[in-house]
Amino acid sequence: MTSADSSLPYYFPKWSDRVGARYLNPWMRRIGPALPGFAVVEHVGRKSGTAYETPVSIFRRGTVLAVVLLHGETHWARNVIAAGQAGLRYRGGTVTVRNPRIFAPREAGSDVPRIARVGNRIAGIIVFDAE
Repeated sequence: MTSADSSLPYYFPKWSDRVGARYLNPWMRRIGPALPGFAVVEHVGRKSGTAYETPVSIFRRGTVLAVVLLHGETHWARNVIAAGQAGLRYRGGTVTVRNPRIFAPREAGSDVPRIARVGNRIAGIIVFDAE
């Protein structure tokens, strides 16, 4: 299943995005940075200039961080690509991530964390370099 505005596969119904944004994301923005494997991406809207915070599941290998995009190429991913960087609240601190790049399914290289490469078998991923 693919979304209408992206070439990346999309595995969830649209209503799950609305439910998650309304009920799950407010909680995850607060507790996500303290939980293992979770982070909050701080980004700016590419059209509006509004600051946003999006909770994600993150995978790390050295200075490379990756997020599996099971929801397709989301607005937050497009915002980060457009800005070329983002803030990442992760493990109790904030890290600036740069050089964001999106890989279509089965395109990730060996520098990407192994679990993210497993996810990349069926879904796209966004990869960052941490400072």
